[in-house]
Amino acid sequence: MKTKIILFLLFGIDAIVLLLEAKGLSISASEAHILYGNVSFLQYMSRFFLSLFSNHDIGLRFFMILLHFASALLLYLISSKYLQQERNRIWLIAVFLLLPGSISSALIVSHASVIIFGLFLYIYFLVNGFSQRILNLLLFVYLFIEPGFSYLFLALGFYNIYVKQAWNALFSFFLYCSSILIYGFVAHGIPRGHFLDVLGVYSAIFSPIVFIYIFYTLYKLFLLKKMDQIWFIASTAFLVSIILSFRQRINLEYFAPYLMIVLPLSAQIFIQSYRVRLRIYRKKYKIAFILAFVFLVLNAFIVFFHKEIYLVLENPKKNFAYNVDIVHNLAKKLKAMHVKCLHVNNKDMQLRLRFYGIEKCNDTFLKEISLKSVKKGDVTISYKNKILYKADVTKLNNK
Repeated sequence: MKTKIILFLLFGIDAIVLLLEAKGLSISASEAHILYGNVSFLQYMSRFFLSLFSNHDIGLRFFMILLHFASALLLYLISSKYLQQERNRIWLIAVFLLLPGSISSALIVSHASVIIFGLFLYIYFLVNGFSQRILNLLLFVYLFIEPGFSYLFLALGFYNIYVKQAWNALFSFFLYCSSILIYGFVAHGIPRGHFLDVLGVYSAIFSPIVFIYIFYTLYKLFLLKKMDQIWFIASTAFLVSIILSFRQRINLEYFAPYLMIVLPLSAQIFIQSYRVRLRIYRKKYKIAFILAFVFLVLNAFIVFFHKEIYLVLENPKKNFAYNVDIVHNLAKKLKAMHVKCLHVNNKDMQLRLRFYGIEKCNDTFLKEISLKSVKKGDVTISYKNKILYKADVTKLNNK
């Protein structure tokens, strides 16, 4: 009963923090392209929740927050198959909620949230003994929801070959090929050496210690020949991302979610390694866990208080969260100036302003001014007297 209360408190605190943070974030360029670009499941759900909320910034991200908590609940239920003690499951959920990638997927409209939830739902069905027919039906539904599930289909094809299940292998490869035909596959360029960049982004998404231990888990299971479906799913996506990184810069929102499903296995191996050692030899494991958890907490504080970073940066645009700031306040100031439409040379900015009701027209122009310029500008966005953005608004006289 006590652990259930702790779990409820964790979810409650996380929900409050995420909603407060979502309220203060502007729509990013990638979110605007999802909302106004090609028709997709993610676009449909985002627009549906937008219609329910008066605050558009919360409405835009509410579906992501729901998926975030649904994924956390599924992870908790899945972990019961790997972790006997309830308190260990609580620690696992705390780690998941604090992961940088988990926080960002809850606050930014992206394909990652859908993939994370879909993978956890599939694993939940798998570990609870659902029939192969139901699993195949679920996979077939995934085909029409999200292009990122193509790596799930590919991984299951390899797994079914490994366990010599020919019909399941054919079905998995059929889904993979169908996904490629429907959504396409991007592979281009000459070798450019993005391998280290990819590893760096993985470390940022999971935090360095957690990422290293996830990689160690996959490697250890390979050595022990304990390669089940979860191992194949995570390893295939990881290897594909590494291979592609030698040729092109890749978007890890399609790949990083696949490593999330390794968390229960990593926790199981960590706890087993901890318990088989005498107390005097457990110290390094305690230190590693404490350091990992401290880094996760610090990262969460940096994310939630990112605006304070502006005060110490010479160039505000170097703030990692700059792309989800500015536009909301800019739209407010433009509306206060009775500007209902304008033209912006930056297409992404034009699309973002559209979200806040500033449409495109050709009789008013918005031109950004360099922050190094001494010119004040007609519109200035600041944070605690630190100028973050300034621009001129020019109206053409067509008479």
